[in-house]
Amino acid sequence: SSPTQVGALSDWSFVNNDGAASFAIKTDGTLWAWGQGSNGVLGLNNTTTYSSPVQVGSSTDWAYVDTSGSNSFAIKTGGTLWTTGLGTSGQLGNLVLANRSTFGQVGSDTNWDKGSISGQGALIIKTTDALWGFGANVDGALGNGQGQGINSPVQIGSVSTWAFISCGATDGSSNRNANTGIKSNGTLWSWGDGSLGELGLNNRTFYSSPVQVGALTDWSSVSSGNGMSFATKTNGTLWSWGSNSDGQLGQNNLTYRSSPVQIGALTNWSSVAAGNVACLARKTDGTLWSWGGGSFGVLGSNAQANRSSPVQVGALTNWGTVFALTRTSASVKTDGTLWTWGYNEFGQLGHNDVINKSSPTQVGGLSTWSEINGSLYSFVSIKTDKTLWSWGTNSSGQLGTGDIVYRSSPVQLGADTSWRFSARSFQSANSSIKQ
Repeated sequence: SSPTQVGALSDWSFVNNDGAASFAIKTDGTLWAWGQGSNGVLGLNNTTTYSSPVQVGSSTDWAYVDTSGSNSFAIKTGGTLWTTGLGTSGQLGNLVLANRSTFGQVGSDTNWDKGSISGQGALIIKTTDALWGFGANVDGALGNGQGQGINSPVQIGSVSTWAFISCGATDGSSNRNANTGIKSNGTLWSWGDGSLGELGLNNRTFYSSPVQVGALTDWSSVSSGNGMSFATKTNGTLWSWGSNSDGQLGQNNLTYRSSPVQIGALTNWSSVAAGNVACLARKTDGTLWSWGGGSFGVLGSNAQANRSSPVQVGALTNWGTVFALTRTSASVKTDGTLWTWGYNEFGQLGHNDVINKSSPTQVGGLSTWSEINGSLYSFVSIKTDKTLWSWGTNSSGQLGTGDIVYRSSPVQLGADTSWRFSARSFQSANSSIKQ
């Protein structure tokens, strides 16, 4: 019921966890995996479940890794792309419609840079800013203008100006094939499943290739949740569209929106985190705001009521990194303290109990927390000393603690002191890199 260190090492550099499968890269460039190994997703040449980190091969040049829990991809320092896991619909991009239990190189290109993965496939940007995809292509999610699956990387369009991609929610409770992206000229684009209006194209149509959302060129960030999307502009305004069953669009109503609508009139929004039906956002003044479905106290408003417009969480002005899961929320403040609230059946709040919390509650008394990430009912966090900690559900050994015992407080993973979160991570569940 409180954080527990995974081992005693302090040289972890990058960690990624989708809720069942976990990966980490150390500062020496080695790749490690643990958790549920179904379909060969861990790349350990089997489908075994591991409850503590195991090195993947012997290479020392791994730079980035992402996993959906079914399939995984990794990029080496030389820019080569590697995949493992579920591949029956082309998700591995290796021309073979079969699973693979070890990482195999995809083609021979050496300019792969960053991307996002789901159980259906992957979207990856190269160093040239060109967007490429491969996989099942359900609902046209790859954006290549076709409906059939692609078992090797294909470029999405002919323009090489992509700056950011956000894939639809894949947090373990949902898997919507709606994707959004921003180009270097500030234009906003979307494609895939638009049945809830989440593409922002003023309809509920499916699109198999990227379509520009409006004509504006001042979009700065976009985040896709469960049937909804949020975006900020360079002028500090916040916009939303898509599903609104619990008021999660923040428009003071329950009306679904199929095109972007501004949330209020303020121009000081800094960042937004979209959960399942609840949303958290931080302003430039350091205040924290929430709205949407309030079950289990996930909004932090000291109640469980839904809110259809932003409500300030407390009165403090030192909120930093904010993270929203299906029913649980977390934040590291600028003073280094860690706070969590919401659903707590598996101890994922880290308070050494399984009691739900409807307002932010500090995890322990330390002020050395640096970053946090999570997936479904577990969290990982890094401290300022670069140690890595995990807690919450552990049915598949995803906490990396050498067992399958749930932890209701943070536990250190090894003794390494060189973990850091990846600056290139897109919509990864839990991501970090050792230094």
